[in-house]
Amino acid sequence: MKVVAAIDSFKGSLSSMEAGHAAKEGVLLARPEADMIVKPLADGGEGTTDALIEGMNGQKVEMTATGPLGKPVDCYYGYLPDSRTAIIEMAAAAGITLVTEAEKDPLAATTYGVGEMILNAMEKGCRNFIIGIGGSATNDGGIGMLRALGFTFADQSGADPGEGAQALAKIASVKTDGKHPLLTDCHFRIACDVNNPLCGENGATYIYGPQKGVTEDMKQALDEGMANYAAAVSRDLGCDYREYPGAGAAGGLGFAFLSFLGAELSPGIDLILDAVGLEAELKDADIVITGEGRLDHQTAMGKAPVGVAKLAKKYGAKVIAIAGSVTREATACNDAGIDAFFPVVRGVTTLEEAMKPEVAKENIRQTINQVFRLL
Repeated sequence: MKVVAAIDSFKGSLSSMEAGHAAKEGVLLARPEADMIVKPLADGGEGTTDALIEGMNGQKVEMTATGPLGKPVDCYYGYLPDSRTAIIEMAAAAGITLVTEAEKDPLAATTYGVGEMILNAMEKGCRNFIIGIGGSATNDGGIGMLRALGFTFADQSGADPGEGAQALAKIASVKTDGKHPLLTDCHFRIACDVNNPLCGENGATYIYGPQKGVTEDMKQALDEGMANYAAAVSRDLGCDYREYPGAGAAGGLGFAFLSFLGAELSPGIDLILDAVGLEAELKDADIVITGEGRLDHQTAMGKAPVGVAKLAKKYGAKVIAIAGSVTREATACNDAGIDAFFPVVRGVTTLEEAMKPEVAKENIRQTINQVFRLL
């Protein structure tokens, strides 16, 4: 019997690999002869870097970068030496959690630090990049990142328009001759789970701007600035991605990756499942174990466990899911490819107790052990 575990983290309790190894122990208690494989799981958002560092024998590279408001922030990325791959979360350098509610300033907020993280990784030898772009504090169209990478922007008089969303309306020309030479050899894969275009009522500014501090009376002017930036890019680079699904992600950072770096935008779960090589292990798997901290109707709408289930069903494997808690609406997961799911909490307890790592591991171990005794 071949069993593959790919379980998302139980946030605040267990990492993806910790949950997977607890499940492995439960399987082997019941079926010592089982061929048991554990893979990391993430969806391209928060926690992806940690999951892939742990699950793919990566290294944690710590550095200081420019934060969204120009102040230094401590951050890190994952480095996979074998494939010369960097795993980066843009939120580490330009995330909304790095600013307080009172500090939010979309006119000034910059993605410059994201470019610094890419530079650091290139200099370390990385040529392949997996970058999650959720949770941004910025609406700068990615110009901060691009400036850090050597691209330049100028206004009508040839002057530097500056940083942040306020600069976009001033941009009259774009130059690529100063871009970092190593970029030519780099391949960028972007985890992007939104389909918004760059501009308009469904674009970056109108849909995501308010959570970053964009007020109602700012929207039109900032959206027009974004459109001006896109027009300059189209004119000087000869490409037009403003309507491309995902161009509006992370305040237009998706547009920057597409236009300047030839990036591929993919749903986060698809990108991560491919990166960890899960499909190759599923081709001859009998049973697949997946799960996350909470199973509900949102899980069935495309979160990581359902991504695993769909891939497993391609090869006819049975799919079991576990979770710390399960809602009534989680039955939708059965229609999405999960054959059966099981809450692992084994009695009346406090949330604090249930989330203790040693308790969560034992709960997973014992639940999976009982399931595999039945199987």
